[in-house]
Amino acid sequence: MMDSMIIRSATPDDLSSIVRFNSAIAEETEGILLDNAVLTRGVATIFDRPELGRYFIAELEGSAEQDRCAIGQALVTTEWSDWRNGRFWWLQSVYVHRDHRRQGVFSALFASIRQLAREDPTCCGLRLYVEKNNRQAQQAYRKLGMQTTGYLILADDWSSLVPE
Repeated sequence: MMDSMIIRSATPDDLSSIVRFNSAIAEETEGILLDNAVLTRGVATIFDRPELGRYFIAELEGSAEQDRCAIGQALVTTEWSDWRNGRFWWLQSVYVHRDHRRQGVFSALFASIRQLAREDPTCCGLRLYVEKNNRQAQQAYRKLGMQTTGYLILADDWSSLVPE
């Protein structure tokens, strides 16, 4: 892990970085070009309605605040499990800038989020979904202790992102 990296909660000042990273995720993993206006509103909604989720930022620390540089992110949303009487924290919008991959950035993000989740008495575990063909990401998640579940994710998605 890089010595000068910090993990912190995102603020509205991070909106443009998060939008840029989310756009890159969609293009890299699914070949989708997102509508920037819709994406910007979607990210802004997380800041306007914190009950929906929370972004975390991995950042290279500079000598001054303006010298800091976001290099990775993850969004945490929650899902209630009546079977467990607790919330699963879902990791979404996971992204590490190309120039900083394989340097421990996601491991640091994951460790920080996992620690917060374990400290939350209402949290019963972490989950995420990953593209079937994204073997590199799957390997990274398994290396951190995540396991494939017996569940398949099915959807009835009528958003504009669904290919015709």
